[in-house]
Amino acid sequence: MLFHSIYGLRPAVHGVADRLREAGHVVHVPDLYDARTADTMDEARVILDEIGRDELLARAVKAAAPHTAGGLVYAGFSLGAAIAQTVGLADEKAKGLLLLHGTSDLAEDAVTELPVQLHVADPDEYEPADWVNSWYLEMRRAGADVEIFRYQGAGHLFTHQDLPDYDAHYAEQAWAIALDFLAEVG
Repeated sequence: MLFHSIYGLRPAVHGVADRLREAGHVVHVPDLYDARTADTMDEARVILDEIGRDELLARAVKAAAPHTAGGLVYAGFSLGAAIAQTVGLADEKAKGLLLLHGTSDLAEDAVTELPVQLHVADPDEYEPADWVNSWYLEMRRAGADVEIFRYQGAGHLFTHQDLPDYDAHYAEQAWAIALDFLAEVG
């Protein structure tokens, strides 16, 4: 299950889904924005504010529900990674979390043995190092098997081919690591 970023379901997300399918994975890519996309962060925030985070989460749960029986790996970009983490940790049949550019708060009583991989820019204005370090400790305390890969000097959405932060070198590096992870857990 691959969730899009705050920018919506843009062509780059479909490109990633195709790449994952070529590697042998079944990929579901729900459109949580009902065909709306944004070209700027300001436009993206307007869409997010109009829909609301609770509604996005409800849409994500609804999109995942028909596919959970066999166990899903939840993945996402930035806001989509936060959604993937939240929905994935609530799914007792989940197989793993692949988080690109984003995380979410973790409930104090959370318990999970999921393998989790995070790819994040360093520094990242939306995922500061102190936050990521704290998140890592909380995930470990919950029982998750967590790996963090930091990309020095990359922009926030460095794997998103159709956005200004895109960095081909770091994106390829991240996808090689992510594909190995998915081969192990998926």
